[in-house]
Amino acid sequence: MLAAEFRQRFLLQTAAKAGAIAASDKHQAAVLVPVIDYGTKLQLLFTQRALHLRHHPGQISFPGGRIEPGEQSHAAALREAQEEIGLAPSAVDILGTLPLQSTSTGFTIQPWVGLLSPQQSWILQADEVAGIFEVPLTHFLQQENRHQFSLPLRGKVQQLHAMPYQDKFIWGATAAILHKLCLQLA
Repeated sequence: MLAAEFRQRFLLQTAAKAGAIAASDKHQAAVLVPVIDYGTKLQLLFTQRALHLRHHPGQISFPGGRIEPGEQSHAAALREAQEEIGLAPSAVDILGTLPLQSTSTGFTIQPWVGLLSPQQSWILQADEVAGIFEVPLTHFLQQENRHQFSLPLRGKVQQLHAMPYQDKFIWGATAAILHKLCLQLA
């Protein structure tokens, strides 16, 4: 799938389906789902969180974080991407949002999908990001690469998404967001 087709499929879905974070949500977060356009292929960019972080240490995620008071969620996603990996907000063509994603730690995440050109280099904030890597979008579009499993968390059995890629195990909220993206592109 090339960028033009990706854009068309993504934008055909109605924005009303995505929803917005309610002001009453205490733990609001936003992430950028960075889709890198290499011309002949699209890649998704992921971060691996630093091991010393309080929430989700070592897990694979999208750049993002808490929405500051009075901040718009798309601005938070872009700000966090700039802080975490050095991605200039002007380099991102925001296409829109995916449905909200809740986490087991009480956060409500607003995912923003953005197209960008390949970057010459990344500047990782070592306090938050241990590393970055890319995965071809086509990998996730194949149903056999998307899985669900049950896990007891905080006194409940929860259904979680997982999408392994090579030596990486993408699961939880990040995989759920990817699943929603794949459904929207279908």
